[in-house]
Amino acid sequence: QLQLVESGGGLVQPGGSLRLSCAASGSTLENYFITWFRQAPGKEREGLSCISKSGLFTNYADSVEGRFTISRDNAKNTVYLQMNSLKPEDTAVYFCAAKNFFVRNSCFIDKRGMEYWGKGTLVTVSS
Repeated sequence: QLQLVESGGGLVQPGGSLRLSCAASGSTLENYFITWFRQAPGKEREGLSCISKSGLFTNYADSVEGRFTISRDNAKNTVYLQMNSLKPEDTAVYFCAAKNFFVRNSCFIDKRGMEYWGKGTLVTVSS
C-alpha cells in the first residue's frame, strides 16, 4: 500500500518561495502519477498541478501557472512542488495524491480519480 507524506510547509512572506516534498513509501512511486492539491479554510479542495509517471508531462491550474513547478525524482521516491511569488491567497493545507495510471506520459488534475492521499502540510503566506 502506497503511503504519502508531505513536508516543507511553513510561514513565508508574500513574494517568497517554498518547496514542498511528497515522499512515498510502501510502493514504488514510479508506478503512479502525482497531483498536488490544496484546501483553504472554508473552501473546496483545489487541484494545482500534476506530473506523469515518467515526469515528461506536467499540467498546471491557471491559479498557479508560471509560479509553481512540479518535478519528481523517482530514484528518491519523491515529488516536489516549487512555489514562487507566493501570495496570501496561497495559504492552505497542501496535499499530494497518487494514481496508478496505465498511461506513462499523462496525468490529470481531478481529486475524484486519485487513489492515495497524504495528510497535508500547512503553508501560510503572511507578512
